[in-house]
Amino acid sequence: MPHALGKHLLVDLYGCPTGLLNDVAALETVMVEAAHRAGTTVLNTTFHRFSPCGVSGVVVIQESHLTIHTWPEQGFVAIDLFTCGRQTQPGRALTYLKRALQSTRSDVRQLVRGQGDSSPKK
Repeated sequence: MPHALGKHLLVDLYGCPTGLLNDVAALETVMVEAAHRAGTTVLNTTFHRFSPCGVSGVVVIQESHLTIHTWPEQGFVAIDLFTCGRQTQPGRALTYLKRALQSTRSDVRQLVRGQGDSSPKK
């Protein structure tokens, strides 16, 4: 079986504090730290706060991306961690994110990306 090109974690976090989930600066800091803990290289970030509440953000990494979308009124966060390369460790980012976002419950789905035949198509 060929080596996978990427690891993709789809994460739902529940029971997170409302104030934290509406704080753009705090969420950007948390997501950048998660990227570092996964052993990735941060290239750029963009975050946006919605009215009346909620935040969406992207951390572009050399190895792909991390994204977040929050529903403060529900205490819910959806996070997408997509990393490429054998050296990345998205599980470390996930452990950190659960703690940093003070989640009381999580649901995580893992996908393996690019595991098919990688020979050139004619």
